[in-house]
Amino acid sequence: MSKLLPLAPLRTHWNGLAQREKRLVTIASALVALVLLWWIGIAPALRVLQQSGAQQRLLEAQLQQMQAMAAQARELQGRPAIRSEDAVRSLGASVRSDLGAGAQVSFAGERANVTLKGVPASALARWLSQARINSRALPVEARLTRAAGNPALWEGTIVLTLPPK
Repeated sequence: MSKLLPLAPLRTHWNGLAQREKRLVTIASALVALVLLWWIGIAPALRVLQQSGAQQRLLEAQLQQMQAMAAQARELQGRPAIRSEDAVRSLGASVRSDLGAGAQVSFAGERANVTLKGVPASALARWLSQARINSRALPVEARLTRAAGNPALWEGTIVLTLPPK
């Protein structure tokens, strides 16, 4: 009974309204309910539905990229082991030919330190990929910054590990 007491003044007020006023209040309440339903229930779902196509295309592209990387990893695993001396020779030659005068390489045990000065990003990306494939060199550390005055060029150092002896 105590729960009904706060509603009693509202019921009394409602009963005192004219039929036209009751209809207007009902219509206004229904409109507010529809707007809330739209904002809370329907609009977010429609937004997700609209974005799902782009999201699916992005995920498919990522899946294809991952499958390509997995295929490359399987191909690399299937290759015969490379001798350390051959890896050093191959990596040194690729630094000179692919990165040019803007790069120098030094070797210390199973590590290669490559110093870059003004190397184009595209050349660096190609070289890293080829170094991994041809020399079995894996980057373990990179400290790169864009060259001052030309953001298409990179400077810094890359440390790679070579196959064990």
